[in-house]
Amino acid sequence: MLRLSLEALQIVDAIDRRGSFSAAGKELHRVPSTISYTVSKLEDDLGVQVFERNGPRVELTKAGRELLKEGRYLLKAAQDLEHRVRRVASGWETELAVGIDSMFSAAAFDGDVRAFYEVAQQTRLRIVQEALSGTWEALLDRRVDLIVGAPGDGPAGGGYVSEPIGSLSWVFAVAPHHPLAAVERKLGRSELQHHRAVVMSDSARQMAPRTVGLLLGQDTLTVPSMAAKYQYQLSGLGFGFLPEQCARAAIARGLLVEKQVEEPKPDETFYLAWRSGETGAALEWWIKRMRREGLFHCLCQHLPGAAPLDVAQENVA
Repeated sequence: MLRLSLEALQIVDAIDRRGSFSAAGKELHRVPSTISYTVSKLEDDLGVQVFERNGPRVELTKAGRELLKEGRYLLKAAQDLEHRVRRVASGWETELAVGIDSMFSAAAFDGDVRAFYEVAQQTRLRIVQEALSGTWEALLDRRVDLIVGAPGDGPAGGGYVSEPIGSLSWVFAVAPHHPLAAVERKLGRSELQHHRAVVMSDSARQMAPRTVGLLLGQDTLTVPSMAAKYQYQLSGLGFGFLPEQCARAAIARGLLVEKQVEEPKPDETFYLAWRSGETGAALEWWIKRMRREGLFHCLCQHLPGAAPLDVAQENVA
Protein backbone atom coordinates (compact mmCIF):
# COMPACT_ATOMS: atom_id res chain seq x y z
CA MET A 1 0.00 0.00 0.00
CA LEU A 2 1.38 3.42 -0.93
CA ARG A 3 2.19 5.68 1.98
CA LEU A 4 2.57 8.72 -0.22
CA SER A 5 -0.31 10.75 -1.63
CA LEU A 6 -0.39 13.54 -4.19
CA GLU A 7 -2.26 15.70 -1.68
CA ALA A 8 0.57 15.32 0.84
CA LEU A 9 3.17 16.19 -1.82
CA GLN A 10 1.14 19.23 -2.82
CA ILE A 11 1.07 20.41 0.81
CA VAL A 12 4.82 19.85 1.28
CA ASP A 13 5.47 21.81 -1.92
CA ALA A 14 3.29 24.72 -0.75
CA ILE A 15 4.96 24.82 2.69
CA ASP A 16 8.40 24.90 1.12
CA ARG A 17 7.46 27.73 -1.26
CA ARG A 18 5.50 29.78 1.29
CA GLY A 19 7.74 29.15 4.30
CA SER A 20 5.09 28.20 6.89
CA PHE A 21 2.12 25.94 7.52
CA SER A 22 -0.30 28.87 7.78
CA ALA A 23 0.82 30.44 4.48
CA ALA A 24 0.53 27.08 2.75
CA GLY A 25 -2.97 26.68 4.19
CA LYS A 26 -4.02 30.03 2.73
CA GLU A 27 -2.72 29.08 -0.72
CA LEU A 28 -4.45 25.70 -0.67
CA HIS A 29 -7.57 26.88 1.12
CA ARG A 30 -6.96 24.47 4.01
CA VAL A 31 -7.13 25.23 7.72
CA PRO A 32 -3.75 25.07 9.51
CA SER A 33 -4.81 22.01 11.51
CA THR A 34 -5.36 20.06 8.27
CA ILE A 35 -1.92 21.07 7.00
CA SER A 36 -0.25 20.08 10.26
CA TYR A 37 -2.10 16.76 10.46
CA THR A 38 -1.24 15.81 6.87
CA VAL A 39 2.47 16.52 7.41
CA SER A 40 2.55 14.60 10.72
CA LYS A 41 0.81 11.62 9.15
CA LEU A 42 3.21 11.68 6.21
CA GLU A 43 6.20 11.67 8.55
CA ASP A 44 4.72 8.81 10.58
CA ASP A 45 3.89 6.77 7.49
CA LEU A 46 7.37 7.23 5.96
CA GLY A 47 9.22 6.98 9.27
CA VAL A 48 11.27 10.10 8.50
CA GLN A 49 11.22 13.75 9.55
CA VAL A 50 10.28 15.95 6.62
CA PHE A 51 10.47 19.40 8.24
CA GLU A 52 12.62 21.10 10.87
CA ARG A 53 10.33 23.32 12.98
CA ASN A 54 11.80 26.64 14.08
CA GLY A 55 8.84 28.50 15.51
CA PRO A 56 6.49 29.63 12.75
CA ARG A 57 9.21 29.02 10.14
CA VAL A 58 9.90 25.53 8.86
CA GLU A 59 12.66 24.08 6.67
CA LEU A 60 12.95 20.82 4.84
CA THR A 61 15.27 18.21 6.22
CA LYS A 62 17.70 16.42 3.91
CA ALA A 63 15.15 13.63 3.48
CA GLY A 64 12.41 16.22 2.95
CA ARG A 65 14.39 17.91 0.19
CA GLU A 66 14.84 14.59 -1.61
CA LEU A 67 11.14 13.83 -1.18
CA LEU A 68 10.12 17.17 -2.66
CA LYS A 69 12.68 17.07 -5.45
CA GLU A 70 11.26 13.81 -6.82
CA GLY A 71 7.72 14.61 -5.67
CA ARG A 72 7.52 17.68 -7.86
CA TYR A 73 8.05 15.46 -10.90
CA LEU A 74 5.08 13.38 -9.76
CA LEU A 75 2.95 16.48 -9.23
CA LYS A 76 3.83 17.74 -12.70
CA ALA A 77 3.10 14.34 -14.24
CA ALA A 78 -0.25 14.15 -12.45
CA GLN A 79 -1.16 17.63 -13.62
CA ASP A 80 -0.19 16.77 -17.19
CA LEU A 81 -2.23 13.58 -17.00
CA GLU A 82 -5.31 15.51 -15.87
CA HIS A 83 -4.92 17.90 -18.79
CA ARG A 84 -4.41 15.06 -21.29
CA VAL A 85 -7.47 13.18 -20.04
CA ARG A 86 -9.55 16.33 -20.45
CA ARG A 87 -8.10 16.78 -23.94
CA VAL A 88 -8.97 13.22 -24.92
CA ALA A 89 -12.51 13.74 -23.67
CA SER A 90 -12.74 16.84 -25.84
CA GLY A 91 -11.31 15.09 -28.94
CA TRP A 92 -7.60 16.02 -28.71
CA GLU A 93 -5.00 13.26 -29.10
CA THR A 94 -2.44 12.64 -26.36
CA GLU A 95 0.32 12.52 -29.02
CA LEU A 96 0.63 13.41 -32.69
CA ALA A 97 3.55 12.45 -34.93
CA VAL A 98 4.16 14.62 -38.01
CA GLY A 99 6.54 13.18 -40.59
CA ILE A 100 8.54 15.24 -43.06
CA ASP A 101 10.68 13.94 -45.87
CA SER A 102 14.40 14.44 -45.25
CA MET A 103 14.52 16.41 -48.47
CA PHE A 104 13.28 19.31 -46.33
CA SER A 105 14.27 20.78 -42.98
CA ALA A 106 12.10 20.34 -39.89
CA ALA A 107 12.96 23.98 -39.11
CA ALA A 108 10.33 24.92 -41.70
CA PHE A 109 7.71 23.95 -39.09
CA ASP A 110 8.90 26.44 -36.47
CA GLY A 111 5.95 28.81 -36.83
CA ASP A 112 3.47 25.92 -37.11
CA VAL A 113 4.74 24.28 -33.92
CA ARG A 114 4.48 27.56 -32.03
CA ALA A 115 0.92 28.11 -33.26
CA PHE A 116 -0.03 24.53 -32.38
CA TYR A 117 1.17 24.84 -28.78
CA GLU A 118 -0.99 27.91 -28.34
CA VAL A 119 -4.11 25.79 -28.79
CA ALA A 120 -2.96 22.28 -27.81
CA GLN A 121 -0.38 22.48 -25.04
CA GLN A 122 -1.18 19.01 -23.69
CA THR A 123 -0.89 17.11 -26.97
CA ARG A 124 2.65 15.81 -27.20
CA LEU A 125 4.12 16.53 -30.62
CA ARG A 126 6.78 14.50 -32.42
CA ILE A 127 8.46 15.66 -35.63
CA VAL A 128 9.85 12.67 -37.53
CA GLN A 129 12.10 12.69 -40.60
CA GLU A 130 11.95 9.87 -43.14
CA ALA A 131 13.25 9.57 -46.68
CA LEU A 132 11.78 8.61 -50.04
CA SER A 133 9.63 5.44 -49.82
CA GLY A 134 10.22 5.42 -46.07
CA THR A 135 8.07 8.55 -45.79
CA TRP A 136 5.04 6.71 -47.15
CA GLU A 137 5.86 3.56 -45.21
CA ALA A 138 6.01 5.51 -41.94
CA LEU A 139 2.41 6.62 -42.51
CA LEU A 140 1.07 3.17 -43.40
CA ASP A 141 2.97 1.53 -40.51
CA ARG A 142 1.55 4.13 -38.10
CA ARG A 143 4.94 5.54 -37.17
CA VAL A 144 3.52 8.95 -38.07
CA ASP A 145 -0.01 10.32 -38.28
CA LEU A 146 0.59 12.85 -41.05
CA ILE A 147 3.30 13.20 -43.67
CA VAL A 148 4.36 16.46 -45.29
CA GLY A 149 6.41 16.53 -48.47
CA ALA A 150 6.14 12.84 -49.35
CA PRO A 151 7.83 12.38 -52.76
CA GLY A 152 6.09 10.84 -55.75
CA ASP A 153 2.83 8.94 -55.89
CA GLY A 154 1.92 6.89 -52.84
CA PRO A 155 2.04 3.08 -52.77
CA ALA A 156 -0.74 0.99 -54.24
CA GLY A 157 -3.44 -0.37 -51.97
CA GLY A 158 -4.82 2.87 -50.60
CA GLY A 159 -5.66 3.35 -46.96
CA TYR A 160 -4.66 6.99 -47.06
CA VAL A 161 -5.71 10.39 -48.36
CA SER A 162 -3.13 12.45 -50.26
CA GLU A 163 -3.08 15.95 -51.70
CA PRO A 164 -0.32 17.47 -53.88
CA ILE A 165 1.36 20.50 -52.30
CA GLY A 166 3.95 21.37 -54.94
CA SER A 167 6.61 20.13 -57.33
CA LEU A 168 10.36 20.48 -57.80
CA SER A 169 12.52 20.73 -60.87
CA TRP A 170 15.96 19.13 -60.81
CA VAL A 171 19.40 20.27 -61.94
CA PHE A 172 22.33 17.93 -62.57
CA ALA A 173 25.37 19.57 -61.02
CA VAL A 174 28.96 18.90 -60.07
CA ALA A 175 31.68 20.90 -58.37
CA PRO A 176 33.92 22.94 -60.75
CA HIS A 177 36.91 20.72 -59.93
CA HIS A 178 35.01 17.46 -60.56
CA PRO A 179 36.22 15.57 -63.69
CA LEU A 180 32.75 15.72 -65.27
CA ALA A 181 32.79 19.52 -65.17
CA ALA A 182 35.28 19.56 -68.06
CA VAL A 183 33.17 17.33 -70.33
CA GLU A 184 31.52 19.57 -72.93
CA ARG A 185 28.95 17.20 -74.41
CA LYS A 186 25.79 15.86 -72.82
CA LEU A 187 26.63 13.31 -70.20
CA GLY A 188 25.43 9.78 -70.89
CA ARG A 189 25.71 6.47 -69.16
CA SER A 190 29.21 5.84 -70.50
CA GLU A 191 30.56 8.97 -68.74
CA LEU A 192 28.55 8.62 -65.53
CA GLN A 193 29.42 4.95 -65.06
CA HIS A 194 32.99 5.79 -64.10
CA HIS A 195 32.18 8.35 -61.41
CA ARG A 196 30.57 8.36 -57.98
CA ALA A 197 26.94 9.34 -57.45
CA VAL A 198 25.83 11.04 -54.23
CA VAL A 199 22.42 9.64 -53.26
CA MET A 200 20.00 9.96 -50.37
CA SER A 201 19.33 6.78 -48.43
CA ASP A 202 15.78 5.46 -48.37
CA SER A 203 14.48 4.95 -44.83
CA ALA A 204 11.98 2.25 -45.87
CA ARG A 205 12.20 -0.86 -43.69
CA GLN A 206 9.86 -3.14 -45.63
CA MET A 207 8.93 -1.38 -48.86
CA ALA A 208 11.32 -1.58 -51.79
CA PRO A 209 13.75 1.38 -51.61
CA ARG A 210 13.89 3.87 -54.46
CA THR A 211 17.00 3.81 -56.65
CA VAL A 212 16.16 6.34 -59.36
CA GLY A 213 18.76 6.84 -62.08
CA LEU A 214 21.52 4.61 -60.71
CA LEU A 215 23.45 2.41 -63.09
CA LEU A 216 24.29 -1.22 -62.49
CA GLY A 217 27.54 -1.35 -60.52
CA GLN A 218 27.51 2.44 -59.96
CA ASP A 219 29.80 3.67 -57.17
CA THR A 220 27.62 5.54 -54.70
CA LEU A 221 28.04 7.70 -51.62
CA THR A 222 24.83 7.30 -49.61
CA VAL A 223 23.85 10.13 -47.26
CA PRO A 224 20.90 10.66 -44.88
CA SER A 225 19.49 13.98 -46.11
CA MET A 226 19.40 16.50 -48.93
CA ALA A 227 21.54 18.84 -46.84
CA ALA A 228 24.30 16.22 -46.72
CA LYS A 229 23.96 15.44 -50.43
CA TYR A 230 24.26 19.12 -51.26
CA GLN A 231 27.40 19.56 -49.16
CA TYR A 232 29.12 16.47 -50.60
CA GLN A 233 28.42 17.61 -54.14
CA LEU A 234 29.85 21.04 -53.31
CA SER A 235 33.00 19.35 -52.08
CA GLY A 236 33.37 17.38 -55.33
CA LEU A 237 32.92 13.91 -53.86
CA GLY A 238 30.28 12.95 -56.40
CA PHE A 239 27.59 13.99 -58.88
CA GLY A 240 23.82 14.04 -58.77
CA PHE A 241 20.57 15.87 -59.26
CA LEU A 242 19.71 18.67 -56.85
CA PRO A 243 16.46 20.62 -56.46
CA GLU A 244 16.64 23.74 -58.60
CA GLN A 245 16.34 25.92 -55.48
CA CYS A 246 19.45 24.22 -54.06
CA ALA A 247 21.53 24.50 -57.21
CA ARG A 248 20.88 27.90 -58.82
CA ALA A 249 22.52 30.19 -56.27
CA ALA A 250 25.53 27.88 -55.99
CA ILE A 251 25.87 27.76 -59.77
CA ALA A 252 25.67 31.56 -59.98
CA ARG A 253 28.52 31.85 -57.47
CA GLY A 254 30.68 29.28 -59.18
CA LEU A 255 30.34 26.66 -56.46
CA LEU A 256 28.61 24.21 -58.78
CA VAL A 257 28.49 23.64 -62.54
CA GLU A 258 25.28 22.63 -64.26
CA LYS A 259 25.68 19.80 -66.76
CA GLN A 260 23.30 18.56 -69.42
CA VAL A 261 22.53 14.85 -69.31
CA GLU A 262 20.98 12.47 -71.80
CA GLU A 263 18.50 11.25 -69.17
CA PRO A 264 17.28 14.27 -67.17
CA LYS A 265 15.23 13.77 -64.05
CA PRO A 266 11.58 14.78 -64.49
CA ASP A 267 9.83 17.18 -62.15
CA GLU A 268 8.62 15.51 -58.97
CA THR A 269 5.39 16.16 -57.08
CA PHE A 270 5.28 16.15 -53.27
CA TYR A 271 2.26 15.30 -51.16
CA LEU A 272 0.47 15.88 -47.88
CA ALA A 273 -1.06 12.59 -46.67
CA TRP A 274 -2.80 10.97 -43.71
CA ARG A 275 -4.56 7.67 -43.06
CA SER A 276 -8.17 7.32 -44.20
CA GLY A 277 -10.93 7.49 -41.63
CA GLU A 278 -8.82 8.85 -38.78
CA THR A 279 -9.94 11.92 -36.89
CA GLY A 280 -8.74 13.94 -33.96
CA ALA A 281 -8.57 17.63 -33.18
CA ALA A 282 -4.76 17.75 -33.40
CA LEU A 283 -4.64 15.91 -36.73
CA GLU A 284 -7.38 18.12 -38.13
CA TRP A 285 -5.52 21.21 -36.96
CA TRP A 286 -2.34 20.13 -38.73
CA ILE A 287 -4.13 19.14 -41.94
CA LYS A 288 -5.80 22.53 -42.09
CA ARG A 289 -2.53 24.28 -41.29
CA MET A 290 -0.58 22.35 -43.94
CA ARG A 291 -3.17 23.21 -46.56
CA ARG A 292 -2.31 26.88 -46.22
CA GLU A 293 -1.14 28.87 -49.22
CA GLY A 294 2.63 29.13 -49.42
CA LEU A 295 3.46 25.93 -47.52
CA PHE A 296 5.58 24.42 -50.28
CA HIS A 297 7.36 27.73 -50.85
CA CYS A 298 8.22 27.75 -47.13
CA LEU A 299 9.57 24.20 -47.33
CA CYS A 300 11.70 25.13 -50.33
CA GLN A 301 13.09 28.20 -48.57
CA HIS A 302 14.62 25.80 -46.03
CA LEU A 303 16.29 23.65 -48.68
CA PRO A 304 20.10 23.69 -48.46
CA GLY A 305 21.47 26.43 -50.66
CA ALA A 306 18.25 28.43 -50.64
CA ALA A 307 19.83 30.41 -47.77
CA PRO A 308 23.08 32.42 -48.08
CA LEU A 309 26.00 30.23 -49.09
CA ASP A 310 28.74 31.66 -46.84
CA VAL A 311 29.12 28.39 -44.94
CA ALA A 312 29.17 26.36 -48.15
CA GLN A 313 31.86 28.65 -49.56
CA GLU A 314 34.05 28.07 -46.51
CA ASN A 315 33.61 24.30 -46.83
CA VAL A 316 34.69 24.33 -50.46
CA ALA A 317 37.62 26.72 -50.09
